[in-house]
Amino acid sequence: MSVTITKNITPEAARDIFELQQKITSFKNEEMPEDKFKAFRLTRGIYGQRQLGVQMFRIKLPMGRITPPQIIRVAELSEQYCNANLHLTTRQDIQLHFLKVENAPAVWTGLEDVGITGREACGNTVRNITCSDQAGVDPDELFDVSPYTFEAFRFFLRNPICQDMGRKNKIAFSSSEKDTAFTYIHDFGFIPKIVDGKRGFKVVVGGGLGAQAFTAQTAFEFLEEDQIIPFIEAGLRVFDRYGERVRRHKARMKYLVKDLGLPKFLELINEERVANKVKSYPIDIYSVPEQKPAAEKEIPQVEIADQKLYEDWLKTNVFEQKQKGFYGVYLKVTNGDIKPDEARKLAQLVNDYASQDMRVTMNQNMVIKFVRKAALHYVYSVLSELGFANPGYGTIADITTCPGTDTCNLGVTNSMTLAKILEDVIQKEYYDLIFDKAIHIKMSGCMNSCGQHMSASIGLHGSSIRVGDKVAPAMQIALGGGVDQNGNGTVGDKIVKLPTKKMPDALRAILNDFDQNGNDTEYFNDYYKRLGKNYFYTLLKPIADQSKFVDDDYFDYGMEEYFTPEVGVGECAGVMYDMVGTIIRDAYNKQVEASEALKKEKYAEAIYYAYTGFVIAAKAMLLSKDVECNTQIKIMQDFDKTFVETGELKVEGGFENLVLSINKNEPEKEFAEAYVSEFEKLFKQVMAYRENTMGTDKLVVESNYKA
Repeated sequence: MSVTITKNITPEAARDIFELQQKITSFKNEEMPEDKFKAFRLTRGIYGQRQLGVQMFRIKLPMGRITPPQIIRVAELSEQYCNANLHLTTRQDIQLHFLKVENAPAVWTGLEDVGITGREACGNTVRNITCSDQAGVDPDELFDVSPYTFEAFRFFLRNPICQDMGRKNKIAFSSSEKDTAFTYIHDFGFIPKIVDGKRGFKVVVGGGLGAQAFTAQTAFEFLEEDQIIPFIEAGLRVFDRYGERVRRHKARMKYLVKDLGLPKFLELINEERVANKVKSYPIDIYSVPEQKPAAEKEIPQVEIADQKLYEDWLKTNVFEQKQKGFYGVYLKVTNGDIKPDEARKLAQLVNDYASQDMRVTMNQNMVIKFVRKAALHYVYSVLSELGFANPGYGTIADITTCPGTDTCNLGVTNSMTLAKILEDVIQKEYYDLIFDKAIHIKMSGCMNSCGQHMSASIGLHGSSIRVGDKVAPAMQIALGGGVDQNGNGTVGDKIVKLPTKKMPDALRAILNDFDQNGNDTEYFNDYYKRLGKNYFYTLLKPIADQSKFVDDDYFDYGMEEYFTPEVGVGECAGVMYDMVGTIIRDAYNKQVEASEALKKEKYAEAIYYAYTGFVIAAKAMLLSKDVECNTQIKIMQDFDKTFVETGELKVEGGFENLVLSINKNEPEKEFAEAYVSEFEKLFKQVMAYRENTMGTDKLVVESNYKA
């Protein structure tokens, strides 16, 4: 499908769109292998679905920020090319589903026309950078962290140091020490501080969820604001070079920090600072448009049918901003799904009575800001008509869930339907708990934590239980996770696995016990810690009694057949089979990119393209001799042993020393030209060696390793 590039689309984005069109054509014509195309499209926000022949398109929204014109455009695109649904995510993104890949350039063009992108929303890149949804209006904040989030997003977008890492990397900025951005579960987390009148951040690194959860460690109690981006850049360079590549389940930065130890990790970061593109990066605090209220206008008179419900909404879904006289309003969006017409009506409401700056929240909802007190009645009435005004935002009645088996290849169970059922139990049987902001339920359809289940008071993830020749869909229960009242984050403890259909009874057992045995002023997590893991295992174990399973327990929600686990291959993992010649062409492409960057006087970029080319070329040679390629640093060392020390190839001073001269020199013109020249010289040797000795091409296992 041809697209029209408008004047609003940057040259970089236009090039991305054109390149995507070319790759799709090559793939459709069977000129490009599926795995190669997959690796490419992922970094363009296009992710495979459970359903064959369609894709999910993820829209990257730094800090979750979206304006009325932008959400209207997303709504239009969802109707024209997808299944007419906007799905809000825990990464503050919006996802569109059931997209045919040939329509992806048109969707991307429509997004870029209004200033948003899909670039690096998926794949082994820096993912969407998140921050507290109240940033800019938070009564507890020292300063607005929105510009820091946006500047980090802008700096790393299309940056060559983070295009082909071993795995994804996640960054978050909290607006205060309450850590409402959950920095403790991120690769890099930042909490604002002011010391001696200077702005800066407490910095944490190495957090993450998934099958094995880690709490981030403190790298700095205070790092000045201009050092934030240089620190991330150096950290990503270390992760790229030393991070695991073959064992995909060990390829996140949290394992690298654990294996190296924090002191060694920080030492390596300091070594990389020489190579950084910038040594200081002052933040433009005006890079994010000022959040301003809409002009005052007449407010329609409305009748509130249920005054108590309205008052409950005010207590749970509305907060007074640090700007006195203005209020933030949370939309409670069931399962994070918004229909196009709902998006349009919301946009109109915001245009008339709020700020243009809307934010997607980390629990799959939205917040609108700068609503005047006099307009709250009307705002409530409109949101109520849309189904977004149910009281209980950010409480146990507001369950976070990933799409599960609805669309995800990795989904084991139907988490979306279960979330609705549990919310219904809470609303009908435990209504008073909607005023308790300290209890949260988060749910994932598998162990991979897209629903962030290990960071919740009550966490659930999809699994299964085999009973004879039958299998029951199940949920693993974890308790005690989340951020406490002092801003300290903890990871939940796994307690017991129960059939999915018995989860309402399990929830009742937990909440009834909390009512009976929790102290009057005790937070849920304190109650859990006081009684301990074994207590809750004993409490819930009777529900796991397999002799009491009924036939319905072997059916997942929405299914008419007995449950069978059908887990596909996730798009963040897997093994690729490739030809050595194809890998060498990847190295050649880096040579071209390095040369183009030199011509544009982008010296840091040219150097890193050449660096990546060195590693890819060495990898191709090693794979031709069946040498396993793991980390980049090991590739350099093995190349020396296999080719340089044996005299098969000549590299003065050794290959590792040559390649690592990158972090001994400033990224200036003279070094950039010399470094790129050395890569071109090495690449010529590789090509000559291959032509003279390798003969026919060789198929190798690539382990999804790109660089």
